[in-house]
Amino acid sequence: MKPAHWQIAPRIIILLLSLFAFLPQPAHADSHPIVIQEWQVKWIPAGTSGEEAPTDGGLWENVRVNNPLTIVPKNTQGMWIRFTVPPTSDWERPGLLVDRLYGLDLSVYQEDKMIFESSRDVSFDLNKLLVPIKQSAESEEYYIRILTTNDRAGMISGIRVDNFEHLSDRYVLKDLPDILLGTSIAFLSLIMLISSGYLRQKQRSSWISLCLIALTTGTLIIVYSPLPYLFLKDYGSILMILFDVSLFILIPALNYYIDQIFEGHYRFFTIFRYIQAGYSAFCLIALFVYTASGQQNYEIYYLILNVVNSVLILLQLPLIIVLSVLNAIRGNKNATILSIGIILFALSGTIDLTFYYLSNKTYVLYLWKFGVIILMISLIIILARRISSDYAKLVTYSKELELYNHSMQRTEKMKIISDLAASVAHEVRNPLQVTRGFLQLLAARTDEKSQAYFELAVNELDRASDIITDFLTFAKPEIERITLLDLSQEIKKIEAMMLPLAAMHGGVLVCNIQDELYIHGNSSKLKQALINIIKNGIEAIGNDGIIQIEATATTGKVQIRIADNGDGMSEEEVAKLGEPFFSTKTKGTGLGLMVTFRIIEVMKGTISIKSTKGKGTEFIIRFPLIVKEKRLPGESDV
Repeated sequence: MKPAHWQIAPRIIILLLSLFAFLPQPAHADSHPIVIQEWQVKWIPAGTSGEEAPTDGGLWENVRVNNPLTIVPKNTQGMWIRFTVPPTSDWERPGLLVDRLYGLDLSVYQEDKMIFESSRDVSFDLNKLLVPIKQSAESEEYYIRILTTNDRAGMISGIRVDNFEHLSDRYVLKDLPDILLGTSIAFLSLIMLISSGYLRQKQRSSWISLCLIALTTGTLIIVYSPLPYLFLKDYGSILMILFDVSLFILIPALNYYIDQIFEGHYRFFTIFRYIQAGYSAFCLIALFVYTASGQQNYEIYYLILNVVNSVLILLQLPLIIVLSVLNAIRGNKNATILSIGIILFALSGTIDLTFYYLSNKTYVLYLWKFGVIILMISLIIILARRISSDYAKLVTYSKELELYNHSMQRTEKMKIISDLAASVAHEVRNPLQVTRGFLQLLAARTDEKSQAYFELAVNELDRASDIITDFLTFAKPEIERITLLDLSQEIKKIEAMMLPLAAMHGGVLVCNIQDELYIHGNSSKLKQALINIIKNGIEAIGNDGIIQIEATATTGKVQIRIADNGDGMSEEEVAKLGEPFFSTKTKGTGLGLMVTFRIIEVMKGTISIKSTKGKGTEFIIRFPLIVKEKRLPGESDV
């Protein structure tokens, strides 16, 4: 009788506990295993019961472990295996173990007495055999009967005789890594699946497809091992269904993930992906119909689920490899990683199959598991790169949005200042000039003691007039007359004007200007903009300060570099430069740099600022480079 469903959980718990219970233990001193590498084989004709141990009569074939006999001839249903066990009196509880054999129904006889029997109702024929035997001071003859409905049967490993306790450890430990590997991958996929809720919609689809790939590959590794069929005999059919279901889910999930890596550039691959996904869905339905019908019409089931699906897979792998290599050649790093993973996976599977068929189907496939691990690692790396790329794009977009918002706020402020300046500046400037004139007239008629106050009032009126002038410059930045300027000559004039100011502040002005640098602009406006920047630099340096002015030609641009080793500014202060009424100087208004930025903008230039607190500030100004052509005498530079 099959156990009730409520008994499944305890058995699974016992299995998991046994995995830890069978961890490697130190070898005991009395462990002297014997490995039998030769035996005799006799085929069992189809239609016979084959329940009794055979006699010495009949045809027995000698077989060695390095050249086993496993291909079942026609009109046979299995084989008898005969071998001799040496004396076992050295072991307290002897036993024998066969690590690998093909067969569904197993029986072990000592002489003519059955001492062990095991059967399966599934077609998975990779099996193991562990049997306790009695102590004996003499050699004993044993028989193993193997029955199968498949095309192979027989042992593909030696018969190990040892203490039963040691053999029990080996019985589990031999295939325990597969169980642990598959369980780890499946468990990791479940954690990833739970975490998918924290991802964005675009990332979630690739993430879930990778989770399905990991879950199905982990399941395939688990159910390909013989251990689950030994510990969970009553659920062998469920394990086989899990194997098929995992395969039918794995292929569409892998195709979808790879199509995401290709970013949908290959339309025919996307169509192929849809076709294979539809066929996998059809296979799932056919599988459940086949299972519900009591596994009838096996030939049709085998054709639909194995033959056709295998052909599609064989078409898919070379196609993915070719497309991956093409993308890798074009510089797609994700495609390079994918092509390496798939090529190694395909190579491991090819080597496995080659060894399998060269060994007459006695070779146990295992390299494909390493290929799966490599493929999984490559897919995880690709997903990590894609998430990292998306994050980098998000950060870049956030910075651009922040700069855009800052620019919008600055533009709004500038527009307000411009409108205010245009409407008020003229009206305010005229009364200031009149007041200044009357103050100068009164100062000439007053006593010497009061003249200092009149002089202070006139100076403050002049300062207010300069601010109004800056407002007017900002409100009307258009340059009336644009000419072809020789930048080297313009900067030399500025150098002559600013050298005395730099000397007064204990600094040095150093100029390094490339000849024949031409730009379109207005000489007076350019001087005003550059003098504002240089003057701020001179005021920021102390004794032994240096102001460096460099002008060079780059690709289609003229670059002017103005750097000082003064106090420097923080990032927050640099971000606010050019805003009205922001200044790092005690009596500064910020209008000078505001006008400077506007002049450079009108002359189709750009300005960038780098500054470090305590180390200095660097202004980089770029204007379009004008290639001066040879002109006839008298031709204008305009």
